[in-house]
Amino acid sequence: MARRPLPRILSNGGAQLARSRELARTAADGATDVLQPLITIARGLRRLAAAARRRWTETPKDRRGALLFLVASVVLVVALVPYGPLLAVVSLMAAAAWQGRDRTPAAPEGPDTAGAGRLQSLYEALVPYFQLAEDPDPLYSHGGAWEGAFPAYGFDDGGRVSHLVIRYPAHFRDGEADTRARIEHLLTAKSGRGREYHFEWDEEANHLTVDVLPALPTDIAAQRFVTAPGETVLGFTDPTRVQRTLPLTHGAERRDVPPVVWRTGIRSTEPHLLVLGQPGTGTSTLLRSVALQALHHGDLLIVDGGGTGEYACLVGRDGVLAVECGLTGALTSLEWAAAETERRLISVNRARQEGLAAPDDTRRPLWVFLDRPTAFTHLAGTDGRRDPQTLLQVPLRHGRAANVTVVVADQLDALEGLTDAVRQHTRARVVLGPATVDELTTVLGAPPHTTPVDQVPPGRGYARLGRGPVHRLQVPATPDPYDDATSDTHRQAVLDLLPPRTTPADGEQAPVPPEAAAKEGPEPLSMEKEPVPTGPTAMDSVQREAGSMERGRTGPGPGPMTPGSTEPMTTESVTTSPATADSVASSPVTMEKEKQTARAAAAGRREGAAEDAGTSPATGEAAGRADADPVGGATAPAEETVPSDTPPARETIPADTSSTRETITADTAPARETVPAEAVAAETS
Repeated sequence: MARRPLPRILSNGGAQLARSRELARTAADGATDVLQPLITIARGLRRLAAAARRRWTETPKDRRGALLFLVASVVLVVALVPYGPLLAVVSLMAAAAWQGRDRTPAAPEGPDTAGAGRLQSLYEALVPYFQLAEDPDPLYSHGGAWEGAFPAYGFDDGGRVSHLVIRYPAHFRDGEADTRARIEHLLTAKSGRGREYHFEWDEEANHLTVDVLPALPTDIAAQRFVTAPGETVLGFTDPTRVQRTLPLTHGAERRDVPPVVWRTGIRSTEPHLLVLGQPGTGTSTLLRSVALQALHHGDLLIVDGGGTGEYACLVGRDGVLAVECGLTGALTSLEWAAAETERRLISVNRARQEGLAAPDDTRRPLWVFLDRPTAFTHLAGTDGRRDPQTLLQVPLRHGRAANVTVVVADQLDALEGLTDAVRQHTRARVVLGPATVDELTTVLGAPPHTTPVDQVPPGRGYARLGRGPVHRLQVPATPDPYDDATSDTHRQAVLDLLPPRTTPADGEQAPVPPEAAAKEGPEPLSMEKEPVPTGPTAMDSVQREAGSMERGRTGPGPGPMTPGSTEPMTTESVTTSPATADSVASSPVTMEKEKQTARAAAAGRREGAAEDAGTSPATGEAAGRADADPVGGATAPAEETVPSDTPPARETIPADTSSTRETITADTAPARETVPAEAVAAETS
């Protein structure tokens, strides 16, 4: 079936809605300009009516009659005078227009005295940086006017500068980072500390725009974000830096917030993430938020070097392979991750060489989370063991092609303790908490576009994806639900995102309920006949039976175990009660096996006689002793003598087994008939 194209309103709905909104706004502005006189007269009439009603209400009741008579007299006189009604209407419209005029006081053209003083101080502070002695018409000079240097400005409610546009001379070196940093530091100190400023340099027009950024929202809890597979929300930023918003819920309120989206997968240019920050700044919170989002489409392997139990809520969850907190478990898990990466690479390579799609077991993403791996580095060096970070080289270098993503979090002062592979292959970087410009530049690779502050809430920092711009970042609140200090709202939000727990915490399988075990019942007993070997195998069984009978004559040996006993059962301990003998003899399986064994023994004796004339296989031991006797003349077949008090070897029957059902094992020799020596001699001759 041919696919029909979508309507234009659906395929390009955003542009169409924006165009319609602009047209509606233009039409409304034009109608307001045309109907402005009518709007003014209507507003005046409403005010006159309100004034008349207020006058009537304030008049005492005893004087309302006289007032009503006066109004009626005026109306009568106006009606009798020529052109009176027309003049009355014109007068009323004029009064309404006067009353309906806009009474808003005009804004002052310049700042007040305090604002002018602030701008003058900023101007004087910038003179040493922008002044040039050889300039014939300097824009900045001591004692000069600030009006030409600051074409636009704005103040907040506290009287501090909130918006400022600065003109600077063309000879200023605005392309150098050091000179820019000095100007930004000066403006931050003179405009008021404790706020985040955004600096936008327009090198073409020689303009610098300074804006005070509002605080990022800190009340956004963890929730299911509207993203595609392979997209992870790291946090939220300013609306001027990204061109996308996400619909979020905050209680009953819904709002759109611009996110910082990190893309992973085989086509990502920054497949791995590095998170750094001071203790208590929210690094574990960010890893927990990313893990909850990754559980919807992949499998997780978590290694917690801090050992504080920050990820205990993920133990045993569906999709969580392991949560390790010790060095041994970390080494084992990371070795498995490296081997799994190699296996995926081999499988994908073979499929591509054969012209096939990648196997299904390589498409599901595998996430490896490491929180504070440098703690294991010191411990491994003390014990003389391998550093777990060295096992990350294969997942970091080849993880993108194998759908393996590595997320590493550590403290900011432990950056030098990370291996070269971790620092080189983690191109997505996040720094949380207070940090200097030099530290941010070292980690992110570029200075931030705002001035960092000393006091920030948990989860506040900066993020940079690859070679993109530096974004302000606020991590969504994703605390540990098992922490007592967590609020009920945030705890419930995290618990709602957790998948069901399908495996116990110790890794054992869940026990089978008693009801299910009762339904299964005991295993049924098998009554099938077992095949009896013939030929040489039967001959070997006869010899083994003869040897067992010989051992029975020499002394009691270990026998089968009886049910309920712990010591082996000897030949002497076998009872020959009539009930047991009758039950064995009456079993059809026993009778059939006895017949087959007798026939096999006869066939084996005939074959043995053909090979060694004069020696009976059944009595081979006795015949050998007769041949060794130098006194005897002719060798006669010796008759086997079985003591009358020794019962024949038979299978031990448990006490709880009925006479009609018994279990016969393959290694238990069935009872056989005793062959007389005369019959053996006749067969041999």
